[in-house]
Amino acid sequence: MEKETSGHSLSTMATQQAEGVTLTLITETPKKNGSTEDDYDPHLHRETPNATSNFETLVHLLKCSLGTGILAMPQAFAKAGLVTGTIATVLIGILLTYCLHILLPIPAVQEGACAAPLTYPESMKVACATARAACVPSPTSRAHRRRLHRRLPAGHRLRLYIVFIAENVKSLVDPIYEMSLTLYMVIVMVPLLCFTMIRDLKRLAPFSLVANVLTLIGVCVVVYFLLALERKQGDLDLWGSFSTFPLFFGTVLFALTAVGVVITLENNMQNPKSFGSTFGVLNVGMAFIVLLYVAVGVLGYLFCLSDCRDSITLNLPKQPLPMVVLGLFAVAILISYVLQCYVPVEIVWKTYVRPKLVEREVKKLLLWEYVLRVGLCLLTFILAVCIPLLGLFISLFGALCLSVLGLCFPAILELCSKWGTPSLGKGTIVKDILIVIFGIVGMIAGTYTTMLSIVRALS
Repeated sequence: MEKETSGHSLSTMATQQAEGVTLTLITETPKKNGSTEDDYDPHLHRETPNATSNFETLVHLLKCSLGTGILAMPQAFAKAGLVTGTIATVLIGILLTYCLHILLPIPAVQEGACAAPLTYPESMKVACATARAACVPSPTSRAHRRRLHRRLPAGHRLRLYIVFIAENVKSLVDPIYEMSLTLYMVIVMVPLLCFTMIRDLKRLAPFSLVANVLTLIGVCVVVYFLLALERKQGDLDLWGSFSTFPLFFGTVLFALTAVGVVITLENNMQNPKSFGSTFGVLNVGMAFIVLLYVAVGVLGYLFCLSDCRDSITLNLPKQPLPMVVLGLFAVAILISYVLQCYVPVEIVWKTYVRPKLVEREVKKLLLWEYVLRVGLCLLTFILAVCIPLLGLFISLFGALCLSVLGLCFPAILELCSKWGTPSLGKGTIVKDILIVIFGIVGMIAGTYTTMLSIVRALS
């Protein structure tokens, strides 16, 4: 698939091929004022069937972020301390929101001059190709893209969702009839396979709205019971300790990072310019999410202290209403699974599988797309059965994968996309280097601490 470049005043044009996809990069001749002779607005050149409205996109963003992470926040605060946890959650939320703004296709299109909307991997590829003389040599761009795709964390997140849903269903049914967690995972796979067959975000919007309502109802019930329960006796840790803070860091990254879906959501909007505006979908959604996560984390820790479980719902009494909450969260996370599954399917199908099938003149492409969706669903099921630990792997996933994808890569993307332009000042370089260092330190510390805890849990 070739992306058209006609109608531009060009100084150079470079075409790179990777995995059967041709991506044409354009470097436009700048005017004295820094603009180009023929500015390209990517929003005017998109053909998006079943595009989503601002409200529908906000609903999807909230559903992608309001998942299992919010129920793990009280335990995260128990590791970081009340004051440290509150301040750190807000700061990490602000930093992640800034990095998400970098990931929007607009900077890559303006600075890399690629006349087409881009996905996250394509944005990285265009940026590195633009700065190849100083950053990434052309022969390595193909390997770089492969590494980026391998690190996309969707599979691990989907595995955690299956474990969470199965554990909640098990808690509901066990008083009546006990079965192993693996059997519950098999049962859960049936609705997951059905919902995974939905192929566009427009049709998923009503399900996301229902899931958001169920999640908010569940959170309200959890908060009600936390306030009604007798407070645990013990000392309130305000500041936490360095030894357990990396576990908090990984959990918060898992809870707040929506790096895998942001660009996809923006690319599928009717009015994509409103996604990253000052009071746009991204800022409004992330502000609400951060405030809600802080509230649940603070209340959960205040009333449960160090007894906080992997999911705060496990601290609730075995009464009818809390049991209903388990069912609500199970349904909500099931829909989150479908949304998170949408992105890797899009990447693998459009970038790798479909071009190969078209090249070989294979018919019934729709059937093969469904085969891919079923295959991904079964793969995450196998991972969930093999590694059922939830709480520790949430921290490990956040520290190991999302610190790189949510912090390091966006900063590197900005450096590469602005390389050789007047907009790359010393302040931008220092800022992005600090973000990369912060992400790497968090990844190393969080991964090491979590791995030690996993070894202790398995031994």
